[in-house]
Amino acid sequence: MTTAIEIVGLTKRYGSLTAVSDLQLRIQAGQIFGFLGPNGAGKSTTIRMLMALQRPTSGRAALLGLDAQADSVEIHRRIGYLPGDLELFARLTGRQQISWFLRSRGLSDDSQAKQLIDRFQVVVDRPVRELSKGNRQKIGLVLAFMHKPELLVLDEPTSGLDPLMQHEFEDLVRETAAEGRTVFLSSHELDEVQRIADRIAIIKQGKLVAEDTVEGLRRAAPRKMEVTFRHPVDRAELTALPGVTVTHSDGPRLALDVTGEIGPVLNAIAAHDPVDLTSRPADLDELFLEFYRESPEKEVSRAG
Repeated sequence: MTTAIEIVGLTKRYGSLTAVSDLQLRIQAGQIFGFLGPNGAGKSTTIRMLMALQRPTSGRAALLGLDAQADSVEIHRRIGYLPGDLELFARLTGRQQISWFLRSRGLSDDSQAKQLIDRFQVVVDRPVRELSKGNRQKIGLVLAFMHKPELLVLDEPTSGLDPLMQHEFEDLVRETAAEGRTVFLSSHELDEVQRIADRIAIIKQGKLVAEDTVEGLRRAAPRKMEVTFRHPVDRAELTALPGVTVTHSDGPRLALDVTGEIGPVLNAIAAHDPVDLTSRPADLDELFLEFYRESPEKEVSRAG
């Protein structure tokens, strides 16, 4: 597989503040790659460095085999980009805006743009300054996708879209990847990303804390167990087991997080006359929150 994006040691400092620290990522062509983190985690700063809108303090990035800084003009010809802080020409209508960008790209065929306008029900005959956030975002999506680029870099692409248009966007992203093109999708919306992404990276305080498939992250997450005993049980007996944490206790009821083998836990529970037991894998949103509770110095969880 060819590499669409390669990031090596990418770091950005603003004086004493480190916005992105030693970021390492390799994204294969044809993937939908989700880049997750809350506001302020370093997602947009990373994207601005990929797009040569900011220079890194150290490290490097390559898009489509080209250096992000030295070859930025050629890169911009071949990719689609939707910034998180989208700015459009306020006095132009949506149609004039799209036509201007078509001409600037040297495109005479506007059929793809028209399909996207219809698909997303874009308001194109009013000045941009009169449009809602959602309608401006739809124009941004048309501009990013209309030339069928090899790589799309999208920063919070569904911001302001209603649920129907979010669903339409997800379908478009899947179709794009099915054609062998790559989508790098930055978002703080976990539900959106986990539905469509092949792989996910989680960034916290500028540092990568996890990278895996959605299923891989779920497998690595602690199993959630709730046990009701006939009589109260000393929680220390269970916390003494490897990989077991008692997260809540209420008399005879205990809630546990379990990593690793579940057999020893079941044996210990069985010895204390349980009357009820439920067990389930952690939801991905629970895992996501757990990464943010943990120390930023934790070693990166990365799978192949």
